[in-house]
This record gives sequence, C-alpha cells and structure tokens, in this order.
Amino acid sequence: MLPAMVIELKWNKTAHGAIAQIKERNYPQILEGISGEVLLVGINYNASTKVHTCKIEKYQK
Repeated sequence: MLPAMVIELKWNKTAHGAIAQIKERNYPQILEGISGEVLLVGINYNASTKVHTCKIEKYQK
C-alpha cells in the first residue's frame, strides 16, 4: 500500500517551516482513518535563487 501524504507548499520560506505548519495546524487529522503510513511533505521555492527544497517526515500517530 502506498503512503498517504500531507503536502504544504511555501514561497520564499523554508521546507522546515512548511512541516512545522502542518504539525501546528494538525492537518493530518483528516487522515485519521488511514491505517497505512502518512508522510508530511514540505516544499519551498526560493524565487531569488530559483531553488526548490523539500523535507519529508513520517507522521507519528
């Protein structure tokens, strides 16, 4: 079974900050009925450097 994902996109912030927002606002609660693994994914795009960064964590239920 493939994992479910909660993805937060940011612009000129940080991927770590995107993960923090997912946790602070408890976005994974919508997936409480999912029996498999849930991944938290934070993606940031820096407009000045034109670089994407990504952070992925396993959600601890």
